[in-house]
Amino acid sequence: MKPFQSRLAIATGIVVASVGAFAGAASAHITINPGEVPAGGFAVVHVQVPNESDTASTVKVEIAMPEGVVIPFVLVKAEGDWKATTERTKLATPIKTEDGEISEVVSKITFEGGTIAPGHFEIFDLELGPLPNTPGEVLAFPAIQTYDNGDVSKWIDKVVDGQPEPEAPTPLLALGEPGDDHHSTTSASTTSHSDSHVLGIVAVIVGGVGVLLGLVSLVAGRRRAA
Repeated sequence: MKPFQSRLAIATGIVVASVGAFAGAASAHITINPGEVPAGGFAVVHVQVPNESDTASTVKVEIAMPEGVVIPFVLVKAEGDWKATTERTKLATPIKTEDGEISEVVSKITFEGGTIAPGHFEIFDLELGPLPNTPGEVLAFPAIQTYDNGDVSKWIDKVVDGQPEPEAPTPLLALGEPGDDHHSTTSASTTSHSDSHVLGIVAVIVGGVGVLLGLVSLVAGRRRAA
């Protein structure tokens, strides 16, 4: 192999490997998008569930509400063959809202009936509110993913700032500064994790192209000089 071809092959390999690494990261975990919403109001969030198996399909997804946090209203959107059922927990002390007194709240949502095939992902929409009016708090939504071969992935590992991400991190939702209208919904005001991963992949590709062009220019310059 000629020197130029060798360098070109190495650069191409670096680009392909880098893109593959980013693509794997983008589909690695269950995530909640956007990752941050205004505190104190209502928000529509999208729970993105990738299928990590090469041979089995996801047939059930369970999402628990944050422990110790009261979210009075939880609405669910299930599309296609998916059906959603909810479990409710009775409150020790009922809470008063503009719509009356609430004595029990949703504690877990289960999606069943549909399938997520290998190489695919599904998005489940939730409307939550009013969220705690505590900017800076991060809410954890433990999730369990079941496959048709009996395998179970538990996304319940605690995420700690300053420490490496665990193997199966719990999906998180951060609360930002309150919005002007606490009754409005927010679904796209913050760049999602998957958007960020896509941008990262694009950056790697662009950088790889730059490397290749640089090598071509370098070889061409040496040939002209010779």
